[in-house]
Amino acid sequence: MIATQPVPEIPSPPVMLGWDKPFQIGNVPLASRFTMAPLAGYTNLPFRLSVRDVGGIGLCTTDLINCRAILMGSKKTMELLATSPEDRPLGIQIYGGTVEELVEGAKWVENYGATIIDINMGCPVRKVVKGGGGSAMMCDTTGATINLVRRVVEAVKVPVTVKMRLGWDSDQLTAPFFAREFEKVGVAALTIHGRTRAQGFSGTVDLDGIRAVVEAVEKIPVLGNGDVRTLRDADRMLRGTGCSGIAIGRGALANPWIFRQLTNWINTGRPGPRGTYVERVEFMRTHFRRMVEWRGDHMASVQFRKNAAWYCKALRTGKAVQQILVMLDSQKTLNTVADQLLEKGPPPGWQELDATDMNIHVPSGQVSYW
Repeated sequence: MIATQPVPEIPSPPVMLGWDKPFQIGNVPLASRFTMAPLAGYTNLPFRLSVRDVGGIGLCTTDLINCRAILMGSKKTMELLATSPEDRPLGIQIYGGTVEELVEGAKWVENYGATIIDINMGCPVRKVVKGGGGSAMMCDTTGATINLVRRVVEAVKVPVTVKMRLGWDSDQLTAPFFAREFEKVGVAALTIHGRTRAQGFSGTVDLDGIRAVVEAVEKIPVLGNGDVRTLRDADRMLRGTGCSGIAIGRGALANPWIFRQLTNWINTGRPGPRGTYVERVEFMRTHFRRMVEWRGDHMASVQFRKNAAWYCKALRTGKAVQQILVMLDSQKTLNTVADQLLEKGPPPGWQELDATDMNIHVPSGQVSYW
């Protein structure tokens, strides 16, 4: 007999928090309170469009973009900024170490078509923080960071948001302070990852820390971020923090249907199904086709190899297929694999509840070495 996973009980949607009401950031109405958090190397145009096809998402955001590289016209940066008319509403996330870079970069992306401009104050990676960007911005409470954000808000007409962590470390939990000050200078919304920079991606998110940020502001929405991969995770985030929405990163790679499920849950009390086996295979095929359209066959194949692990885990393909995908060489090969998977069908015991997490690389070890 094949053991099956029990279907978890579905919590009641938190209508008492007003989550069934329309939601907007600044003057931008969003279709839902669930947004895609940026993940470097993953949340590019092909993936964003594919998730939008599934439905339920309120806002997609680009990879983290270096303002200096924007102003220099870097080819790689222009590729990261790739978008299309269907890719709306779109947040473009920027970072930089100086006021001038951020202001000019913000003006550039506004003219480029950003619906919302998001300032990154949460990235813990060394190459970002050593230049004064990312989490490093949370260390200066003397007014320089606040002035920098104010200057960006004043320089553009579209809403400006900020994504940050709880602070640099457990002794410097500065997020509530910055939340209050950013609201005063016109920031339209905040996204809070419930870890400090020192934690990196270790441990679990601090819901009390996110709640402290929620309670620090008067009107602007605060979106919780971190460790949301299932409906129950989202329910814990909502009830534990009182946040206005949720930004989902790795959970969207594991389950691109999560935005639709959460939106259905809020509106009807029932999340509806995850993707079926066939839908997952076709999602992989569509995702890769769009990558070919974006980067060309060779570069798409090389870049898609790092996605192979999470598709293989979700579909339980076995090592033989995984070896082909981690050395993927063409769209023809991907289509052949997809056709074979569809013909063979799901492996014994496969079900839609599989793959709540993915083999997605994040930095590990001492954070000072990243």
